[in-house]
Amino acid sequence: MRRPATIILALAAIALMFPACLAAGSVDIPAADVWRAICGRPTGREVWSVIVRDIRLPMAVTAATGCMALAVAGLLMQTLFRNPLAGPSIMGISSGASLGVALVVLAGIGGGAAIGAGTLTGALAGALAIMLLLLAIGTRVRSAAMLLIVGVLTGYLTSSAISLLNFFAPEKSVHTFMVWGLGNFSGVTASGLPWFAALTSAFSFSAVLFVKPLDALLLGERYAANMGVNLKAVRAGIMLVSGALTAVVTAWCGPISFIGLAVPHMARLSLGTSAHRWLIPATALIGAATGLLTALLSVLPARWGILPVNAITPILGVPVILYIIFNGRRQQ
Repeated sequence: MRRPATIILALAAIALMFPACLAAGSVDIPAADVWRAICGRPTGREVWSVIVRDIRLPMAVTAATGCMALAVAGLLMQTLFRNPLAGPSIMGISSGASLGVALVVLAGIGGGAAIGAGTLTGALAGALAIMLLLLAIGTRVRSAAMLLIVGVLTGYLTSSAISLLNFFAPEKSVHTFMVWGLGNFSGVTASGLPWFAALTSAFSFSAVLFVKPLDALLLGERYAANMGVNLKAVRAGIMLVSGALTAVVTAWCGPISFIGLAVPHMARLSLGTSAHRWLIPATALIGAATGLLTALLSVLPARWGILPVNAITPILGVPVILYIIFNGRRQQ
């Protein structure tokens, strides 16, 4: 009963927090008018419909699907590298997206310092470039540990390039880049929402294809190879899925920390198992619930401005990571 109960509780949390995200904000909108706006019916004020449909609804969906994607990517990375502290950013893909944005905002490539379509294109291009580089290296490297080291070193190189761009860029551009780096769920517009939701959902659901290889990898690469798992193909597939998830979310929302690192551990502790047929859906649902909670907390002090996402995620994620560190034996 413990495993179905975890799924049911996660679904209940999503069902409660999603409408709360639509109702919360600097403008007080009655619940009945929120429902009318969602249904496309007239509300007490026309601006209320615009706020709910064009601002709050995209933000809530982005928070749920984006954090679901990061959580699934983190689970794939932790299993592939057999490292409980692995996360979506460990392969340097987030840094690649940041470098792409830095080239647009700090170096002025494609139009200057404004956050918009140029930064989205730069983030996607940077993330995909790093991902393709790692996939190419992965065909030559046999050990997952060596591939992990290459990813970490790639992240350091991109961070060094970003630091140099920050040093020589004008103050306004540096400020714009820093704001993007704090993370937000409001970067996805109503027109771009279908693309974002479709990409994150499709790649997240594709993780189910790796259930059996992931279970085999829990016992080591040698055991998985003896069970007939094609390690190179599986590694490339897992990297492609997790890299694409990280690239899409980082491009639209900025580099969001701790979600991909902490949520898979929440799912393991809640389920009491590492079987991926349960772990993947539980991680996706808990990730979506955590994203909605983060979005809700970010807009509660909305009269003074919306809080950055990365000011909230460490508060939620650090206690989980500390618990895992100090109770590692029990977790294993």
